[in-house]
Amino acid sequence: MDTNDDLYSYLQGARETLLWKLDGLDEYDVRRPMTPTGTNLLGLVEHSARSHLMYFCDVFDRPQDPSLRWLSDVTPGSDMWAKHDESTGAIVAAYRRSWQLADETVMELPRAACGRVPWWGDDRVTIERVVVHLTGETQRHAGHADIVRELIDGSTGLLNGFDNLRVGDPAARARLHDEIERAAQTAANR
Repeated sequence: MDTNDDLYSYLQGARETLLWKLDGLDEYDVRRPMTPTGTNLLGLVEHSARSHLMYFCDVFDRPQDPSLRWLSDVTPGSDMWAKHDESTGAIVAAYRRSWQLADETVMELPRAACGRVPWWGDDRVTIERVVVHLTGETQRHAGHADIVRELIDGSTGLLNGFDNLRVGDPAARARLHDEIERAAQTAANR
């Protein structure tokens, strides 16, 4: 497998989208819980960095950067948010470094290389299956981040400058929202 594969390009796109959702926000906004379960932008990035290290390094017995060991020190329920003493810059740098380590694993191992994911209960998994899994997981979290960012300041879109929702005008968005609300109420009242 190589990092130019179409599948891998989807993983890289999701990584970039996840980081872009932090752009222009202050420390409070990147950390603030926006759902009852506490979902927040910086926590999604930290979780994704941790997932990259677990799946691409631990699963295939690959070396990890010792400076990222703090990402492994997790207690249940603490892996989706950033502590007050964890800087945004450090988390973003850790995420970018986790990509590099993942990319090295993908480039250096053959497509059929096998590893073990103990938390799945599987004896063996191929690197290709792990790439598929992490692509899906990272895309999912990029979608979470898109919604969280929209709740914070109304920003939407796949990447900076590409509003794939195509409703950039605030007045048009309000009209669309109202139309959808009317449809929901009409359906509920039938």
